[in-house]
This record gives sequence, C-alpha cells and structure tokens, in this order.
Amino acid sequence: MLTLSAAAIEKELLGLLLPLFRISAFYLAVPIIGSNLVPRRVRMGLALATTLVVLPTLPAMPALQAFSLAGWWLTIEQVVIGAALGFAVQLLFHAVAMAGQLISMNMGLGFASMMDPTNGISVPILGQFYLFMVTLLFLASNGHLIVIEATIESFRILPVGAGLPLDGLALLARAGGWIIGAALLISLPAMTTLLVVNLAFGVISRAAPQLNLFSLGFPFTLVFGLLLVWLTLSALSPQFTLLSGEAFELMRALLQNGAAHG
Repeated sequence: MLTLSAAAIEKELLGLLLPLFRISAFYLAVPIIGSNLVPRRVRMGLALATTLVVLPTLPAMPALQAFSLAGWWLTIEQVVIGAALGFAVQLLFHAVAMAGQLISMNMGLGFASMMDPTNGISVPILGQFYLFMVTLLFLASNGHLIVIEATIESFRILPVGAGLPLDGLALLARAGGWIIGAALLISLPAMTTLLVVNLAFGVISRAAPQLNLFSLGFPFTLVFGLLLVWLTLSALSPQFTLLSGEAFELMRALLQNGAAHG
C-alpha cells in the first residue's frame, strides 16, 4: 500500500506551485493573453496546463517548508520574475502604440480617441490602429510561442531559488528610454513630413493673412497624414521585426544578468 507522508506531499505541492507562480505572473503581464479580454479563469487554466506539461523537464526545486518565511519570499521572487518577463514584451506594444499617438497629435487627430478594451483606457484612434497591427504581426510571427518558450527556458537560466534578478530589473527600468526611441523610429518619417506641411501653411498665412487657413489647413493635414500612414505602413513589418528582436534580447539580458548576480 502506497503511503505518503506530510513532508512528501508538501514537497510535491511546492514543486508544482513555485513554477506555477512564475508562469501565472507571466500570463497576467504579457500582452494579448494578459489583456482584460481574456477571462482570468482561462489565463489560470492555461498557466496550470503549461506548468503540468513542462514540470518534468524543470530543475529540482529547493527543499524548504511551504509556509515558512523562506517559502513566502521564494513565492514573491517567482511572481516578480514572471511579471518582469511579461512586462518586457509589453514594452514592444507600448512603443508602437506611442508611435501612433505621436502621429495622431501631429495630424490633428489627438482629439479623436476610443476606448482600449485591452487596458481599459482611452487612447488616440491611430494609436489603437497601430496596436491592432502590431498584435496581428506578433501573432503571425509566432511571437506568443517565442515568449512562452523564453519563460520556460528561464527556469534553466534562472532556476527557482537563484534570487531576484536585481541587475536585470534595473535594466528593465531603464528601458523607458527605449520605448521613446522606438516610437520615434516608427513615427519620424510621418512626423517630419507633417512638420514640413505645417511650416508651409505658416509661410502661406504670413504671405496671405486674409486666407482662412484653419478651415483649409486642418482637413488638408488630416488627409495628408492618412496618406502618409498608408504609405509608411509597409515599413511597419521590418521595423516590428527589429524592435521585437530587441525586446527578446531584453528578456534574455534580464535573465542572464540575474543569473550572474545570483
């Protein structure tokens, strides 16, 4: 007759829960899966299914009591690591959405906003359009599978019990400048052209003050901005490939710096 002691049950339960906490935090923070459109039960079910599949391949878990102070601290570490991995992917989406917002402000569409169902906030309509485009590109390039694989690989690079990746978290905090640079990289052609158009209208208003440039310039800038968005849309795919590679490198650097610190 098979008998299990309380210590053995606690060890097996801890070996399941610690990876589950990291994977669950990742699914709660990563774009698309972690959005408000996906029910929490679906996300938790997906996290549990992923944990059960990869559990036999994971390194051995540290031996400690589940409800001890060390156990609670280890749980917090896994949640922080999983959330940091998901947030690194969020930076890519926010950079593209910011690029759309910058173009919207320059073409006069800053007042046109819509509710973002993913984050529950109001954003410029062009920023939401770019967010939809980057979501489709992310799914078409199997980005969701790549980030899930990276999260599973994180257990090998930064195993449970290795400590918090403090250097990696500091690197992630400094990535705010990367968002602005990436947004400018996408929006700079359209913003530069719209700036030239606005300068031309300024020269015309000085040369012919009797013209009502507000009624003429606003629709012209709007139509010209939409034309620029259409012309530059083909360049979004290679830019997305470049920026997604940098985002994945950020995830890898986060883990490797944490492993070196540990």
